[in-house]
Amino acid sequence: MKLLVQEATPKPNQAPGWTRQLHASRTLFGQVFTLQQVVFGLFFVFCLTPWASPPLALALGLLLAQTAGNPFITQTRKATAKLLQFSVIGLGFGMNAHAAVQAGKTGIVFTIASIFGTLLLGFVVGRWLGLSRRVVHLISCGTAICGGSAIAAIGPVLRAKDEEMSVALGTVFVLNALALFTFPTIGHALHLTQQQFGLWCAIAIHDTSSVVGAAAAYGSQALAVATTVKLARALWIIPVALGTALLFKQKGVKITVPYFIFGFIAAMLLNTFVPAVRPLGPAMVSLAKIGFTVTLFFIGAGLSAKVLRSVGIRPYALGTLLWLVVSAASLYLILHTV
Repeated sequence: MKLLVQEATPKPNQAPGWTRQLHASRTLFGQVFTLQQVVFGLFFVFCLTPWASPPLALALGLLLAQTAGNPFITQTRKATAKLLQFSVIGLGFGMNAHAAVQAGKTGIVFTIASIFGTLLLGFVVGRWLGLSRRVVHLISCGTAICGGSAIAAIGPVLRAKDEEMSVALGTVFVLNALALFTFPTIGHALHLTQQQFGLWCAIAIHDTSSVVGAAAAYGSQALAVATTVKLARALWIIPVALGTALLFKQKGVKITVPYFIFGFIAAMLLNTFVPAVRPLGPAMVSLAKIGFTVTLFFIGAGLSAKVLRSVGIRPYALGTLLWLVVSAASLYLILHTV
């Protein structure tokens, strides 16, 4: 997963007084720091506590990005992908392989239909909106597969420009934030079962981190179903990337393989078939959930007002339309078949 770059420190002559105070250097016990760094640190520490939740962590990150700003944007951008991957592997220690196979069988038809349907719809709507082919394909792949991870993998295959990557990432991250807050509410209002909600999350929410956050808020069974189906869905990065190279006639490109998914599978198999490993499961799952909470805080802290404005209306329109169609269609099918 890749975050967008924002200016961590506004220029002094452009910043209001309270902002200048946040960025002013101070010294204590020989250490130089700013109030901006202190605020970030307090929010970060809170995300490590039991009182934090994925939606709250994302909200805190967004609040920080719109006010004080993220003083460690470069570090959090680099840490997010690794933290997400290790957290996914950690969740594997709480999964049962037999239940995962059953969940995978349930979700495979929905997965295949939604991926190809989303890519086709994205192509048609993108042409109508007059967006570039690369931006359309990046947003469509992010919606169809696994959000920022898919965009980060498909972008180099397309030889996409930095601004095209930023537009696609900004679009799916904003929609991820909306989904994280709205999906559990909709699920409870419609009285979705744990299996139904987990399957819906895995199909209709872009990023794995937001899928886990929404499903964890709904229940442990929903979390297990959502994680399994979403990671199986993420493996489609490989064939879609190969298809992208052929479609856009790109030669000599490198395909990014999501190897961390195999780490999740290994952890799940160990938890299922090696009794000595099972006592470690609860601790590993707890650490994984904390990792996802911190990941969402980092993502929110990267979505500054400058980043949100830079995307433009048409990419948001494409991303929103694709998201609404996928969400509504998958929900209808799940309600009538699962």
